[in-house]
Amino acid sequence: MADMSDTRYGLLLPTALTQLSTSGSARDLIGIAVSAERLGFDSVWVGDSLLRPRIEPLALLSALAAATSRVTLGTAVLLPAYRHPVLAALSIASLDLISAGRVVIGVGGGFPGLSGPEFDLVGVRLKTRFSHLNDAVALWRQLWSGAPKSFHGKVLHYDWLPEVPRPHRDGGPPIWLGGATSAALRRTGRFYDGWLPYPPAVEDYASGLASVRAAAATAGRAEESVTPALYATVHVDDDVERGRRELDRYCRANYRMHLDAVGAVQVMMAGSLDSVAAQLRRYTDAGAQHVLIRVAAIEPETFTSQLSAAAPLLHM
Repeated sequence: MADMSDTRYGLLLPTALTQLSTSGSARDLIGIAVSAERLGFDSVWVGDSLLRPRIEPLALLSALAAATSRVTLGTAVLLPAYRHPVLAALSIASLDLISAGRVVIGVGGGFPGLSGPEFDLVGVRLKTRFSHLNDAVALWRQLWSGAPKSFHGKVLHYDWLPEVPRPHRDGGPPIWLGGATSAALRRTGRFYDGWLPYPPAVEDYASGLASVRAAAATAGRAEESVTPALYATVHVDDDVERGRRELDRYCRANYRMHLDAVGAVQVMMAGSLDSVAAQLRRYTDAGAQHVLIRVAAIEPETFTSQLSAAAPLLHM
């Protein structure tokens, strides 16, 4: 059985505009990050979307880098397709320098069934989004490691490239992949530094991690070269049914989908503190080492109370 005291915990910040108070401002998020660091969280994370209005993640993380001193700063997840890959490499390298090497970049290829309009807007073909993702990450790593004169991938081609600042860490920040398809598991094991899925079934997490590690071994990489993480949406409430109603409200506000639909693809937890801890323990027993907690709350005051309710998980 895994020792949960060895588990690292992260908090996803409520960056969607629907979650910010009408009388407050985006600066409130800086205070939440500082509070999370004080409470003992190991990391704070921000999401990315063009469909749902939210604070731009790299800009926010730059502010958090100046306001915090210890926590890892991560994206869960960044959509590389929405940014010019060379300018994104520059922004991320700059963020890593400002934070003195505290950055982890989680990346993904979009939310199935929802991200089509976003890809149309930025001019990236939905059919080639994973090739675009792999190319962008490969280009970042080349730019961070030296000064390549050109890059030619499957979909990205540049005959001239500028030099960007070297990040704080040699080779740049770790890059984690979000996804659990067979192809994503293979890509994670072969090319990425971490795995950030949200499968609702623990058995799927365990089998997925086994596939990631098998792909890593085939590629000649050590098992510990890929950090196994988990993205879990949580609402702590002794009344389980009331907690599930709050999860449903959150899903409808965030995805315009009901809980049953979102819960079919994402792990969603409601229950008492002990119950949520037991559910998380099943994933840590299956190999998860870094658990990202997304608090299912819409109103700022609910988020604050839920953060206080969930904080003891860090010490259970």
